[in-house]
Parts: sequence; C-alpha cells; structure tokens
Amino acid sequence: MPMPRRPAPQQLELFTRPSDADPVPAPHWQTLPEEARVTLTELMTRLLLDHAAGAQAPRRTEARHEA
Repeated sequence: MPMPRRPAPQQLELFTRPSDADPVPAPHWQTLPEEARVTLTELMTRLLLDHAAGAQAPRRTEARHEA
C-alpha cells in the first residue's frame, strides 16, 4: 500500500502582484521585532556582497552555544 503524500509546505511568494491572492501573507516589515529586522538586513547585505564578489559558497558563520 503506498504511503500518503505529505502536503507541500507553504512558501512566501516574493514576486506577486498586490492583486494576487496570497494564502500566507508576509508580515509587514514594521511589525517585525527590531532584532529580526537588524538580523535580516545583515544577512541580506552579506548575501548581496558575496554574490557581487562572485563567492562560490556562502560563508558559514554559526552561533556556538556552549554550555
């Protein structure tokens, strides 16, 4: 007996027209916490700079949580 398929996860659509129906509305930038906005801005800046520099692989910087 075949296994039932899992439903596809919802993904935010970045390039829709405002008139398009969006089942999962994106949060408004101003409603995000300040820390989230700062982090996202830093990540997007790094992504754009790495892309402009022609980086093949993104830099991996992970927070280390040492107990």
